[in-house]
Amino acid sequence: MTILYLDDLAPGQTFEGKSETPALTPEAIKTYARQYDPQPFHLDEAAAAKSLFGGLAASGWHTASLTMSLIAADVPLAGGIIGAGVEEMRWPRPVRPGDRLRIVSEVLEVRASKSKPEQGLTKLRTTTLNHKNEPVQIMTANLVVPRRPASV
Repeated sequence: MTILYLDDLAPGQTFEGKSETPALTPEAIKTYARQYDPQPFHLDEAAAAKSLFGGLAASGWHTASLTMSLIAADVPLAGGIIGAGVEEMRWPRPVRPGDRLRIVSEVLEVRASKSKPEQGLTKLRTTTLNHKNEPVQIMTANLVVPRRPASV
């Protein structure tokens, strides 16, 4: 995979994820929730069935964590994925046991820094899709990306 610098990015450019998470198990959903988001609809099938989710659902933060691992694997930015802020994060549908996730990311904006000429920002919208191609998370984030050094 070719490492990309700010100078290589342009609005409209997309990254179609090649990576996919393993199918989420009820235990994986509960393990994450016990540590980071201990709410009944993430921890207990019976309680989840009575909730607005109508069944066990992964925490949105679990989805965000899985999305981060997919972005790191599939968006080859020089310097890594360094966030400068999230403008939007939505979870249009829950992640369920059995779901496998992948991403599609689109560059929305690229701008060089005026105060730090060696870097800039790119606005990236990443849609996380389940194995049915349904969006389960939409995130728009600003990322710090280095400019191509003169020697590269």
